[in-house]
Amino acid sequence: MNTPNKLTVGRMILVPFLVVFMLTGWGGEWNRYISAVIFIVASVTDWFDGYLARKNHLVTNFGKFMDPLADKLLVCSALICFIELGKLPVWIVIIIIAREFIISGFRLIAAENGVVIAANYWGKFKTVSQMVMIILLILDFGGAFDVIETIFVWLSLALTVISLLTYIIQNRKILSMQE
Repeated sequence: MNTPNKLTVGRMILVPFLVVFMLTGWGGEWNRYISAVIFIVASVTDWFDGYLARKNHLVTNFGKFMDPLADKLLVCSALICFIELGKLPVWIVIIIIAREFIISGFRLIAAENGVVIAANYWGKFKTVSQMVMIILLILDFGGAFDVIETIFVWLSLALTVISLLTYIIQNRKILSMQE
């Protein structure tokens, strides 16, 4: 197993630790900081594994499949924890997770037809905004940060919907392949 794939597996291994620290008192007063560090480390491995795979020509089928899965697992786990913690309403989390399922479905259909759907800038902006939102919600500094958290929640939601619509419009020919 190459280094990028090890980083992907490592990111997946971090997810249960993130959930445990987000939802339990194991870290005491340090809980939110431990959770934030776990999430940040996992997020950095997302960037780093892709960079290494492309730079060193280590792109594998395992990585193509597992890297996006690891990303979705990380983000969706944090979002679901926020429902339990009362930090996000269910409907926002459902929209964000539904977008991920829809895009994954599009990519599967495309792959069956020999088409690769690459990530676009809207998707990348969406990912960055969600990661910032998650870090802010984990750290929960309060005060003026509540406004910043709210801005990032709405920004993430807007970019989620915009990126979904962009993918659908840009790749609508994939749907016609199934008729």
